Amino acid sequence: QVQLVESGGELVQAGGSLRLSCAVSGLPLTSYNLGWFRQAPGKEREFVASISWGGGRTFFTDSVKGRFTISRDNAANTLYLQMNSLEPEDTASYYCAAGDLRRIGWRFPTIVPSDYHYWGQGTQVTVSS
Repeated sequence: QVQLVESGGELVQAGGSLRLSCAVSGLPLTSYNLGWFRQAPGKEREFVASISWGGGRTFFTDSVKGRFTISRDNAANTLYLQMNSLEPEDTASYYCAAGDLRRIGWRFPTIVPSDYHYWGQGTQVTVSS
């Protein structure tokens, strides 16, 4: 059974930091790109960051470049998102996702939801001003 479980979301003041984690089970992670998306109330789900199967390549949406870092530990089956200098505009539910490279032609980066085949339930990040 495939499971992606996010953790680490909480209320934080603007300028603060958080680290989100995503524990993945039931997948051979070396065959998957991993990514983070977020969704604020009343808005569409948007891409935040992605990381290639081996962790050597990363890609970020412009609004988080220089503030967020994505990393993965395939041995520990865990994906991370380090978020620094948080802004109120970062407030959203954050979702981790896994994209099967065999189904998307081994592409990177992968930045649209349809490139991902498994999703977590989300963790809430709230940034107060």
